[in-house]
Amino acid sequence: MTTTAIPADGGAVPAVRTERITFDSEGIELVGELRVPEGSGRARPAVALTGPFTGVKEQVTGTYATLLARAGLVTLAFDHRGFGESGGRRRHEDSQGKLADLRAAVGVLADRPEVDTDRIGVVGVCLGGGYAVRAAAADPRVRAVAGIAAAYNSPVAVVRNMGIGAYRSALGGFLDRYDERIPAVAPDGGEAAMGGDEPYAYYGTARSASPRWHNDVTRGSLHSLMTFDALGAADLLAATPLLVVHGRTDRYCSPDLARELYERAPGPKEILWLDAGRHIDLYDVEPYVTQAAEATAAFLHRALGS
Repeated sequence: MTTTAIPADGGAVPAVRTERITFDSEGIELVGELRVPEGSGRARPAVALTGPFTGVKEQVTGTYATLLARAGLVTLAFDHRGFGESGGRRRHEDSQGKLADLRAAVGVLADRPEVDTDRIGVVGVCLGGGYAVRAAAADPRVRAVAGIAAAYNSPVAVVRNMGIGAYRSALGGFLDRYDERIPAVAPDGGEAAMGGDEPYAYYGTARSASPRWHNDVTRGSLHSLMTFDALGAADLLAATPLLVVHGRTDRYCSPDLARELYERAPGPKEILWLDAGRHIDLYDVEPYVTQAAEATAAFLHRALGS
């Protein structure tokens, strides 16, 4: 699907140079794609992108990285440890490891001559939105953060919904079978880490086609998801500008938690509700992707300075 974001300054869409890069995160080699808008020769604002659970850089983060680069930002989409072309334990969700990866990605941007080191942000889509907020809360180099259709995970909210007994029982089950593999998605209600028809409609079809994506994860990955607290980072953002872009209807990433994160954030903040009917509409469906990308680009140019 081809989409075009309007540059924040209203000018022509710049040509974008894409460079394959590798970098180190705690001794693990990560592979990314750096996109640099051509022209002007001045140092630009930049963002590192982090995306959905099991996602790779050729999918959602690559789409948004391209659109934001066309809007004048240097972008870095990369494969987190364990996924895609990067090293690490294969297809295992490592929450603290992913945060280390984001710190490394910010460091890479800060070292690039095309980037103004005082104007670096982080953008997260789906599960990556929670990581982006947590990364921004812990890294003062991150000067702005945006979440798109984001999962602001909260163990407290999970317990509120399912009860503490069921929650701890589920965690025990994941620990007992920690190293076993489970399909990431499955058709017709089959057991999967991302259950239901909607994830399968994206990952199980040609919509997400990438030779670097594989349909399995560890069961231990689900333990990581259920214990990761993104929502609690809201109170720690201080004066870091925040943008929340979310669908009014989203069965997979709670609009209520998106609203709560926005309300709890103490600094400058903006929220945009889109009329998308499904979570995955913000992955690759128009007009929602362009709406989200344009809002994010405009926010970043305001927050980081153009």
